[in-house]
Amino acid sequence: MKAAPFAYHAPETVDDVAGLLAAHGDEAKILAGGQSLIPLLALRLARFGHLVDINRVPELSGVTSENGWVRVAAGTRHRVMERDATVAGRVPLLTRATPLVGHFQIRNRGTVGGALAHADPAAEYPAVALALEASLEVRGPSGPREIPAAEFFVGTWTTSLEPDELLVAARFPTWEGRCGFAVEELARRHGDFAIVGAVCGVRVDEAGVVDKAALGFFGVGATPIRAGDAEAALIGRQGRVTAVDLAEIARLATRELAPSDDLHATGEYRRELASVLTERALTRALSEATDG
Repeated sequence: MKAAPFAYHAPETVDDVAGLLAAHGDEAKILAGGQSLIPLLALRLARFGHLVDINRVPELSGVTSENGWVRVAAGTRHRVMERDATVAGRVPLLTRATPLVGHFQIRNRGTVGGALAHADPAAEYPAVALALEASLEVRGPSGPREIPAAEFFVGTWTTSLEPDELLVAARFPTWEGRCGFAVEELARRHGDFAIVGAVCGVRVDEAGVVDKAALGFFGVGATPIRAGDAEAALIGRQGRVTAVDLAEIARLATRELAPSDDLHATGEYRRELASVLTERALTRALSEATDG
């Protein structure tokens, strides 16, 4: 099939983008990398009267580091996340999640903002943003605002963005000190969406005690899910892998998960798999934090 007819717009500033969204409302859709949008349009699973191509807006591309945060403009390609030294040094979890995003052809075109705004519950970036407590910069007719990641993802393919708002950038807090990070997922084939995935970050103090933890899941619900009870249970414990009851932490992390059955896996299988991946991710992250 082919996409239904639409008007094409190629603005060159953020203000122009915001103006088009304000003028056309629900009938307008942002075109960034197009890796999810174009197939939906081609199959006529979605229709929009106006496509607003942001690829000519220089403000919407690039990575900067400022005041304890790394700011990733929404139009920045996945391939940049794989290679950028600032991201690798200050937000390693992003770098490690990126090779799991589709195939390299997808990463050459796909964008960070597109992945976040598309809000696929089986995608890696939303879970990373949630676990690291990222902040999403948004621009609309009322001006700029920031949305915490915990409030941004509200359902499958659904965010708290208004129809006339543009995601401008994602800001990720940086972790200092002795830290470890890991991403674990299971997919049928490399490049497929994950059946289940887990992202993890831990930090230990000079005595080797865990003083910060982040743990999130994707593929187990309508949104990415953060395991707050498991994070709290890690705080104050010795960070050596042999000193942590990983099975206990995994039980805490997964006890309230209620994934549904589908063609790929049963909910019971997904929950069990989440527990296994939690142990693997924690083992890698704790080992990195304590062993350097």
